[in-house]
Amino acid sequence: MKQHLLLLHGALATEAQLKPLARELSAFYHVHTFSFSGHAGQPLNTATFSMPNFAQQVTQYIETQSLTAVHLFGYSMGGYAALVAALALPTIIRSVTTLGTKLDWSPATAALENRFLDPDKMREKVPEFAAHLEQLHTPTPLPDLLTAIAAMLRGLGSRPLLTTENLATLNTPVQIMVGELDKTTGVDAARRFADHMPHATFEILMNTPHPLERVNPDLLVSRIARFIETAA
Repeated sequence: MKQHLLLLHGALATEAQLKPLARELSAFYHVHTFSFSGHAGQPLNTATFSMPNFAQQVTQYIETQSLTAVHLFGYSMGGYAALVAALALPTIIRSVTTLGTKLDWSPATAALENRFLDPDKMREKVPEFAAHLEQLHTPTPLPDLLTAIAAMLRGLGSRPLLTTENLATLNTPVQIMVGELDKTTGVDAARRFADHMPHATFEILMNTPHPLERVNPDLLVSRIARFIETAA
């Protein structure tokens, strides 16, 4: 019987970001995906657009689908939500794999990330990317989504949901992967957080930057599958 695997996308993306990965992994697992609120044209409620709410969406999806055992893969923001969800559902979530997930949040790191969320600068410097995002998340105006994400990051910076203290209580097997060339995540910080998890492995993917589309797909599939089989 195939095990269940839920794939979680990153900020400013949708579940479509994970389609190539889902296609490859569906040969081995029952693969699930969904788009977080505010993404892919789903309603954007600034009052609830937050990491606690994203993690709750993960647990709600698991409960709605009546999954009694599930493995999670989260890319970037999706990995953070996966780990928070694993703290809430330790007996149901059997393993978590993250890729390019930034774990060391503070007011300073949030401010650094928010520099890239100015819609006017984005349209000026990377107009094709801005146009792609506008189409991807229509009818939500891109400035509204960028503003909401910036607020979410400030919230994480002032009150991180994952700390070395609570991650030390996480008994779920966790696989932390960071690209060698990933300037967003921070290799050293990711390794430090992984060291505090009792059942975590840490791997640097050589010659790999942050964007998911630039990660070797065969390598990623093999790492996810291998970890699930060892954690099962």
